[in-house]
Amino acid sequence: MIYDISQPLGVRTAVWPGDQAVELGWTMERRQGDAVNVAALRLSVHAGTHVDGPLHFRDAGPGAGGLPLDAFVGAAIVIDARGRDTLDADVLDGVDLAAAPRVLFRTREVIDPDVFPETVIVVTTALAERLGAGKARLLGTEAPSVDPIDSKTLEAHRALTRAGVAILENIVLTHVPPGRYTLIALPLRIVEADSSPVRAVLMTERLE
Repeated sequence: MIYDISQPLGVRTAVWPGDQAVELGWTMERRQGDAVNVAALRLSVHAGTHVDGPLHFRDAGPGAGGLPLDAFVGAAIVIDARGRDTLDADVLDGVDLAAAPRVLFRTREVIDPDVFPETVIVVTTALAERLGAGKARLLGTEAPSVDPIDSKTLEAHRALTRAGVAILENIVLTHVPPGRYTLIALPLRIVEADSSPVRAVLMTERLE
């Protein structure tokens, strides 16, 4: 079975306040006499489900398209973390990171992709350090950021990157039972951008 854990991406998709809205137009249309329909898309690389690269919060460094691809494919675990104020190190108690080094957190009761959340459950530096110590590859969250909405320092982003943990944001886990899966969430190979939209899925079957 395959679970799509991506937010639907369209012109109504909520984006970070002040960021580029999703716009879609047509450069060719059959109804106008063209042989094909060709859409043109303008959007922030943080619209919908996306991966953050270090360039997002540094003056230099790789964008999402330059990160190692094996961080985004492989064994993962979904953890129900609803009701918590923060995602702290103790949320990993009992989790075998060696068996599932990609950790995805459900944090919200309901997700409306057309409404930007007022608050988020953020990641602590202690959790980032514990993930790094356990050689985790990726952290995924239903929030649009691993840091507080009003953060200027992005401490969780920085701590996760120091720990070697990739950042996957704006996933949707409301329909996914907690447990073990195979994650596929590859960022686009955009050469110059800091981050990238992704189509993220979880598979109940393990990839060989």
